[in-house]
Amino acid sequence: MEMHASRHIAADRETVWAALNDAETLKACIPGCEELTGSPEEGFSAVVKQKVGPVKATFKGEVTLSDVVPNTSYTISGEGKGGVAGFAKGAAQVALADHPEGGTELTYDVDAKVGGKLAQLGSRLVDSFATKMADQFFERFQAHVEGPSETA
Repeated sequence: MEMHASRHIAADRETVWAALNDAETLKACIPGCEELTGSPEEGFSAVVKQKVGPVKATFKGEVTLSDVVPNTSYTISGEGKGGVAGFAKGAAQVALADHPEGGTELTYDVDAKVGGKLAQLGSRLVDSFATKMADQFFERFQAHVEGPSETA
């Protein structure tokens, strides 16, 4: 399955880049993330609990960063094993650029695969779940980086 999207974040590229490389920020933004340890240089280990349709699973996995161009882009790759539920693995190319209206344009291209019971659920359910997870992550990430809204 493949996903492509972009988001306008009201913060400069350096701030967005720092957040994309911060374990605490990532943990707070990944839906269902119970644990995230490690560093951008050595990779991260994660524990994520999710329910996909009727299948509940705790995924344990590893995430690594490659093709790193500071303040501009990287490839984030990971694989998680969910026991009898199966596995999920994939990679995303994440890129940052100055937005014409100020702030940062964050774009991402994701390619992911699932196997085991998850794959038996059908591609429509899995694709919609993956899209929802990506949307939730980037909504949370944007809110985290931009901070509390100025409207009161």
